[in-house]
Amino acid sequence: MFDISLTNIFTEISDGFLNPQKRVFVGYLLSAFLIAILWSVFMRKNSLSISLKEILSPKIWWSTSSKSDYKIFAINKLIMLLLSPALIGRLVIASGLFYALYDIFPSRPIILADSPQWLIGAIFTLCYFLFDDFARFYVHRLMHIWPILWAFHKTHHSAETLTPLTVFRTHPVEMVLFSLRSTFVQGMSIAFFVFFMGERADLITVFSANIFVFIFNILGSNLRHSHTPIAYPKSLEKVFISPAQHQIHHSTDIRHRDKNFGVVLSLWDKWFNSFHHSETKQSLKFGITPKVDKQNDCIDKSHTLNTLYLRPFYDVTMIAKATLSKRPRYFIKRNQNHKHTINT
Repeated sequence: MFDISLTNIFTEISDGFLNPQKRVFVGYLLSAFLIAILWSVFMRKNSLSISLKEILSPKIWWSTSSKSDYKIFAINKLIMLLLSPALIGRLVIASGLFYALYDIFPSRPIILADSPQWLIGAIFTLCYFLFDDFARFYVHRLMHIWPILWAFHKTHHSAETLTPLTVFRTHPVEMVLFSLRSTFVQGMSIAFFVFFMGERADLITVFSANIFVFIFNILGSNLRHSHTPIAYPKSLEKVFISPAQHQIHHSTDIRHRDKNFGVVLSLWDKWFNSFHHSETKQSLKFGITPKVDKQNDCIDKSHTLNTLYLRPFYDVTMIAKATLSKRPRYFIKRNQNHKHTINT
């Protein structure tokens, strides 16, 4: 039975800010704010007052785009309360795979049986982090490559101002896909490591969060969705995605199209040829730029809930009709001269 009382909705929303396992935990937001201030004062040589004025600018935080972020954040929390009971759980995946492994390895070999607990935990934590980060990268990449998935993912990219809550500016279809991705990653990781390493396989955590995720968040993960273009040394950006690199991912510049899909590690982008360094004194525009041509492109750049929630279904319908009728002029095309286009 679904319980969608106001208390549950409030609890679900507040949990995101009070739970260290969540991206917008208040501690991570404060650390990002402090890092942004320090970067502005010591790297850009701004005064403290100018730094605060830029970082807290109402033009960013109260823009039409950002207001839509706040609405979507609250609405999606309600949607997930309704959908969560119907989604497959990680223990279902873990149990099924665990017993499937027994059919393949009836004797259940235990690896590193004589190794200390800390080593098993370290291996499990590192492998889970790498698997999870790669899965995030690859699903994100598919969101851009497959037209049907892009129809939903463009809700996120339609943001024209970036704030930490922009990370939640996602269509419910994308939200479900990423939830299932997380479930499968967790279920598969638990099954494999518990089967081959026994009950000693446990994550190393800080405040119940994976230690690698905690470090990533405390060092300013929320600045990736911001207007603070903090770049890393180029040698470091070849391994870790900097805030400036993710902002390039949101850029409308054709040079930045389909670049920097990674979340924590940029290694995946290097291997899949989608890597792009941050740029010196980069000044970016965010959002989706429509192509205006003789076919009269029809991208809707508004930030209404109707556009953000319902328009993707219209686009998917057009894709389905094009596929069935074999008429590519209705198909969403990835034009080489513009970032994302819809031709009708």
